This record gives sequence, structure tokens and C-alpha cells, in this order.
Amino acid sequence: MDEMKEDLIAALKDRWEDLLTLVKWAILAVLLGLGVGLVGVGFHLAVDWASQTRQAHPWLLFLLPEAGLVIVWLYHRAGIWQDGGTDLVLRAVRGEAPVAFRTAPLIFAASTLTHLCGGSSGREGAALQLGGSIASSLGRRLGFDQDDRRMLVVCGMAAAFSALFGTPLAAALFALEVVHVGVMHYAALVPAVLSSLIATLLAQRLGLHATAYAVARFPGLSAQSLAQTVLLGALCALAAILFYVAMHAARHFYQRALKNPYLIIAVGGVLVQLLTVLVGNRDYNGAGGEIIAAAVGGEAVPYAFVLKILFTALTLGAGFKGGEIVPTFFTGATFGCAVGPLLGLPASFAASVGMVAVFCGVTNCPLTSILLAYELFGGQDLGLYAAACAVSYLLSGYGGLYSAQQIVYSKRIPEEYHGEEKERKEDEA
Repeated sequence: MDEMKEDLIAALKDRWEDLLTLVKWAILAVLLGLGVGLVGVGFHLAVDWASQTRQAHPWLLFLLPEAGLVIVWLYHRAGIWQDGGTDLVLRAVRGEAPVAFRTAPLIFAASTLTHLCGGSSGREGAALQLGGSIASSLGRRLGFDQDDRRMLVVCGMAAAFSALFGTPLAAALFALEVVHVGVMHYAALVPAVLSSLIATLLAQRLGLHATAYAVARFPGLSAQSLAQTVLLGALCALAAILFYVAMHAARHFYQRALKNPYLIIAVGGVLVQLLTVLVGNRDYNGAGGEIIAAAVGGEAVPYAFVLKILFTALTLGAGFKGGEIVPTFFTGATFGCAVGPLLGLPASFAASVGMVAVFCGVTNCPLTSILLAYELFGGQDLGLYAAACAVSYLLSGYGGLYSAQQIVYSKRIPEEYHGEEKERKEDEA
């Protein structure tokens, strides 16, 4: 009887400590959701303004090299000579390096300049850096230890992603899943979800609408549609490999051919200008949200995905700022729209599958990709989306957009790889 009493007291004591932890992180999550969400809304509006201004004044494209010089100068004035980008945030979550607060205004200004002058980039990479730098700085100011600061960075990433896209579930899971593929630290689940939801609510209150697309026709789950979707997922894995290899190859090419960062970014700006003139339209400058919507509507140029990869690689590889995920959506949507009908799938549905399957292949985040399909397209035929994402994850290799991402477990065998097996996987990546 005494032993039962002691066990009960110990259990109640543990639950009390859990309750205190919940209250602590709920307060912090709300604060981060409001603060980072507000910055995310401002960033969203700034990029929208830049895109609309560029479309109204096409001549701004010819200032892209000059904008690049300003971006490099701003980073050098701030004492940042090698920008780690999103990789810096991932390392901060692992406790390897803090994210300086000055990263936030820098990425805000640099990404806006990139969009204003026609660079091909997204906005989510900048959002992750915004959220990570604000959260990391808050943790240092509050005197938190390293573990708590890492939790805050995860919350900041989730809030920023959610404020921009209006996909709170995918945003929270992405912040947990992207750092260590195969392992998620569930201790951060509650604050990540809360900060993500708060940021979404704030964005909606301030007039921003969640990103969503209407798929014209779903095939319905059948043996035939499942086989077709699995095949499309496999092809999306190849598109994902092409995308992330092109991103890394362009960066390495610039650095080998041209050592000076000012010269690199100026040459990159000129190359984007020349490619735009050769193509004869501005569809591949900026994020390309209109093209994504058209592809999900069932219309896309068959080779659009190749051009978007080329434009994005030339832009981001040279040092312009923004992100790769929206260009990934562009690539996946146009690729799926072009290839899906050849497999017997509706073009609209295939474009939506392509969006999340290519995203899965470049980020190695299958659970996030499935939730993204739910939040972007609704719950219909979610099993088909899940099948495509699972296949794309398996076949997309051990590389990805983020060099600092760690793939903890093998994609082929259900056990942690180590020793020679791990070295071989790293060589493949």
C-alpha cells in the first residue's frame, strides 16, 4: 500500500512538472507566433509589392546585377562573408552554431531586392532564416540554455513558414522533420504546433489568405490510378534529383570560375537577364505563383520545369536570396502537368501530385509532404498523394536542398546505418 502511494505521488509530481513545462512553452509559443508571424506577414507583403512593382515596370530586370552588388555589400557590411542560408538555421537547431539577429533584416531586404529585379527565387528559405534568427536571439536574451534555444529555433521556423503559406500543420512538422531525417524530437511538438497556429491566425487576421489550389478532377483510388500515381512519384524523384543537383552545381561552378563574390553575383544577374531575353517572356522570373496555379488548373508548357530549374540555379547559385521551395512547387506542378496525362492521369491532379512529390524529393520530408497535400488540395485521394511522396522519398537519393540536413536512417533498410554503410551513403550524397 505504501509503495502504491509513493508511485502515485511520483506520478502526480511528474504530471505537475509536465504541466509547468506546457505552460512555459505555451507562453513562449504564443509570443514567437505573434512576433515571428508579424515579421512573416511584413515579409509576405514586401515580396508581393516587389513582384507587382516588377510586373508593372519590366525595366527593373535590367537592374538585377546592380541589386546583386547591393546584396553582397549589405552582407559584407554586416560582417557576414559566407552566408549559410537555411543550412545555418538547421545547424542552429542541432546546437552547432547560433543564428545572429542581423540575419533577419539582411534576408528580408536581400530577398525583396531579388524579387523586385526579377531573380528566380521563392520566399520560404528567407522565412526560415527570419524565424530562426529571431527565435535564437530571443533565447540568448532570455538566458536560455542550448536545448531551450534549439526548441525556440524550431518554433520560429514553424511560425515563419506558417505565416507565409497558411499551412500550419505542414509548417510545424517541417520544422521537426527537416533537421534529422528519420528522427523527430517530439519534445518540440507542442510549441511548434502552437506557434505555427498562432502565426496563421495572425496572418489571417491581417488579411492574408492561406495558400490553396482547386484540383479540377481527382481520379479516385483504384488499382490503375495507384499504379499511375506511383509511376509519377518515381519520375518526380528524378525531377527532384535534377533540381537539387542543379542548385549545388551552379553554386560550385560560380565559385570555381569566379572567386570574387561581387563578380559572381553580377555575372549571375547578367545570365538571368540574357536567359529571360532568349526565352521571350517573364514567366520564370520571381516565384512564379501564377504559373503554379495555371499548372494545377491543367495548363503548362511541357518544358517549363527545365527552364525554372535553370533560372533558379543561376539566381540562387550566384548569391541572390529568397528560397528554393516555391521554385520546387513550380517545377513539380509543371512537370506533373506535362507528364501526368502521358500516364493516363488528369493534368490538374498530376500537377498537384508533382508539387508535393518533388518537394518531398528535395527536402526528404515525406510526412510534411503528405500534410502539405492535405492543406493545399484538401483531403480527397490523400492516399494517392501519400503513395507518390513515399516513392519520391525512397528514390530521390541521399542528397537534397540542404547540405546541413542529416539523414539518420537508411531509406532502404529498417535500421540505423553506420560505419562503411554510412560513408557510402554520404559519398552518394
